[in-house]
Amino acid sequence: MSNKKSEGDGVLWRIIRPVKTHIYSAMLLHAFGSVATIATLLLLSLMIAVLLNGGSLFFMGINWSLPGTLIGVGAVGLSAFILSSIAFSVSHLGAFELEVDLRTKLAEHMAQLPLGYIITNGTGALKKVVLDDVKNLHVFVADSTPMIGRSFTAPVVSLILIFAIDWRLALIALSVLIVGMIMMSIAMKDYGEIRQEYDASLGKINAAVIEFIQAMVVVRTFDDGTSSFKRYHKALESFQGVFIKWMDKCSSPSRLSMIIFGPLPTMAAVIAGGIFFISKGTLSVPTLVAMLFISTAMVDAFMPLMWLNNFLRKSKTAANRIEEILSMPTMSYVERGEVPGEMTIRFDDVDFSYENRKEKALSGVSFTALPGASTALVGPSGAGKSTVARLLPRFWDIDKGAITIGGVDVREMTSEDLMNTVTFVFQDTYLFHDTLANNIKMAKPDATDEEVVEAAKAAQIHDFIMELPEGYDTHAGERGDRLSGGQRQRITIARAILRNAPIVVLDEATAFADPESEEEIIKAISFLTRDKTVITIAHRLSSITHVDQILVFDKGEIVERGKHEELLANRGVYAGLWSNYQAAQGWDLHVKQPAGADGSATGSIETGSSGKNVSPVEHPNKGAAHV
Repeated sequence: MSNKKSEGDGVLWRIIRPVKTHIYSAMLLHAFGSVATIATLLLLSLMIAVLLNGGSLFFMGINWSLPGTLIGVGAVGLSAFILSSIAFSVSHLGAFELEVDLRTKLAEHMAQLPLGYIITNGTGALKKVVLDDVKNLHVFVADSTPMIGRSFTAPVVSLILIFAIDWRLALIALSVLIVGMIMMSIAMKDYGEIRQEYDASLGKINAAVIEFIQAMVVVRTFDDGTSSFKRYHKALESFQGVFIKWMDKCSSPSRLSMIIFGPLPTMAAVIAGGIFFISKGTLSVPTLVAMLFISTAMVDAFMPLMWLNNFLRKSKTAANRIEEILSMPTMSYVERGEVPGEMTIRFDDVDFSYENRKEKALSGVSFTALPGASTALVGPSGAGKSTVARLLPRFWDIDKGAITIGGVDVREMTSEDLMNTVTFVFQDTYLFHDTLANNIKMAKPDATDEEVVEAAKAAQIHDFIMELPEGYDTHAGERGDRLSGGQRQRITIARAILRNAPIVVLDEATAFADPESEEEIIKAISFLTRDKTVITIAHRLSSITHVDQILVFDKGEIVERGKHEELLANRGVYAGLWSNYQAAQGWDLHVKQPAGADGSATGSIETGSSGKNVSPVEHPNKGAAHV
């Protein structure tokens, strides 16, 4: 446990090292400010002594008067305020510099990570690191580091002073402090373990709430909330159990320690002891007043240590997540690479495995895609189709073999050349909260308005854009939510047309389009792929009957290859896929209403491929199933 703690401490201070000058300066300034605050309290007690002594007092070789004491209190108090203010100003400046530094480093590092890492980890997790975790470190540096200087300086200086003033009262004050620390250690026993349970249960609640919100349409359509809220209720009950367990263990000693760490118990103990010693003639009233001021200041200086622990824990966790990303190996790109002269794609005995998975995603994959020809990748889910397509632009690097374009290994091409050579059109579209023109122009920032319009026309979206009140200046909305799925798809195709890369990878761009949009998208894709080397990940087999080459994948290997008619004649995997596809296309719903015993219809529903009543035992691949 101690090793983990020290490791967390090391990561945290390593992450915030770029602003160590600001941090140490803020700690030192606030430490001096706390010493000045203690000096102010001493001068206040001296002022009271002057008043009790009739307006003047000879102390430490100086004749103290009331005006002089007041001036001293004001000057030292003002110094304490100024030093503390400057300390927080310095720490906040350091926090803003750290925020800029970390986000710049993270952005630059993530830009060099494999795109597959971004896809695998998801944008939510990365957003949490770049925004939330960096913000946590900002808060730690801005608000906590000056308090660290105060929390270690003030108690030490106060403790030395109270022993110098009167060791008997110092022991009384220290005994109260020790009791408070014992109670706090009891309250913090098993804190790490319980806190982990607390965070885990809270995470489950957040996940359940997010799931419910994201699936709101489905929930309101099919559910009255009973089952959809079941997971949330379970998570809430688990959280409640952990919270009650925490309170049972920690609440009483924690409350007691908070009371003891307050100024009143220490003040009461010192006053009681002081009255006893004054009655014995061994203590003066001014000395008691000084002890009251300094001893309560000592206890008060310990209070921030309790909430600083929480800040430290959160900051260590945030630093570990940031370090995890920054330590991820980047993908190496050559500074000057070869540019392929022609666009023949060749996979040569390619093996690839995803991180933390034993089985191979691809094994011994070899094929050639010729310029101007189209190649379709088909196969069951998880067979390796998408992996092949995403290895081409180096979303990941392969484990074995080679992927070449025009004889040039993709690892020997610069990032810019590779991205200018291969363009993707995915099922899932992404539009930025910007104008439609700028969303298209992302593919070519220096494109003219005329080029953008021509790309939109080719993508069959120009007429729709012109019907909008603001035309090309219309904002797409968050993730393009102001447009339909088919419209978003055509905008992304316009973007790809504008880029005009010689190799196009299509991930069934018409999969989620309505019939009207599908026709327009097919026209747009036809323009996009003209005279290009095309690789298509096919789900609708009817869309690839015309392609030059079909590669059939199964368990990461190419098990068949050829044209549509050839593969059907082979009666292999592809023929089975085609049979299932045809059967699924032929399914329809119809109502069977035989008369019941009382002459009423039973209204049972069946599915079939030809509208005939079918037996419930017929195989679905033959076009029938009973519902």
